[in-house]
Amino acid sequence: MLKTPLCELLGIEKPVFQGGMAWIADASLASAVSEAGGLGIIAAMNADANWLRDQIHELRTKTDKPFGVNVMLMSPFADEVAQVVIDERVPVVVTGAGNPAKYMKAWNEAGIKVIPVVASVALARLVARRGATAVVAEGTESGGHIGETSTMALVPQVVDAVDIPVVAAGGIADGRGVAAAFMLGAAGVQVGTRFLVADECTVSEQYKEMVLKANDTSTRATGRSTGHPVRALKSPFTNAYAKSEAAGASSEELGAMGTGALRKAAMDGNYEEGSFLCGQIAGMVNECQSAREIVDDLVDGAERVLKGASAWVA
Repeated sequence: MLKTPLCELLGIEKPVFQGGMAWIADASLASAVSEAGGLGIIAAMNADANWLRDQIHELRTKTDKPFGVNVMLMSPFADEVAQVVIDERVPVVVTGAGNPAKYMKAWNEAGIKVIPVVASVALARLVARRGATAVVAEGTESGGHIGETSTMALVPQVVDAVDIPVVAAGGIADGRGVAAAFMLGAAGVQVGTRFLVADECTVSEQYKEMVLKANDTSTRATGRSTGHPVRALKSPFTNAYAKSEAAGASSEELGAMGTGALRKAAMDGNYEEGSFLCGQIAGMVNECQSAREIVDDLVDGAERVLKGASAWVA
């Protein structure tokens, strides 16, 4: 069985994280991934403390295995969410959209394993010095908020820069991607887009249908002028947003356009007004499966690729 030091460190069976996708990564999906041996993650997104607490309690009725919470640092509720994960003894916190330094001392003292998502070597080094357990090096191929550097270029540079485990994210949807991440020095992978079509994923059917129909050119990145670029499936919303951005709309105007767009996609399936966040690897996601089938396929596929790699060595 495929195992890395990350498995022992977190008490999981398989080195696969499920991405903390806002309005998508809830107790239903996270518990299913944890039950399958990976690390399921609840996305705290812009929700308040009560919503997150309820999700944690719901997850614990479905699994007793390790799980994580993704804390979006730009959330207006970040402070209270940061306290909830301590109060609820959450095993792992994954952070996104910023620098988690202000919370890390309290989390470390509470025994929480802190794993920030980073898009640069500089941030990886900073959080490692502050006591991060590991980092997720996320390439620009990912869906949602993205950096500038590709997974292939970012992961080995982060691996060389820190002495803690690195989890690779961005553009990984099958065993080949997992195996490639390990060859770059990663100790695990984080997968988002493929879990969008998991049976236990509660997003709208419109969202799932769009992912299943996507090809290699179906996504676009917008919002670079605001400093917070986002990758999503091409849609009437992304087209309108890109047009406004090209015309010189202000960050405030663009922010107003984007408010609520992900919820409209994930919850309502609103094709015209929704922002269907998705990674570039969507063209390889062709069928709905259970979370367990997805986790097993990622791991089993990586094992086959790695075992066959000796054929390339004389």
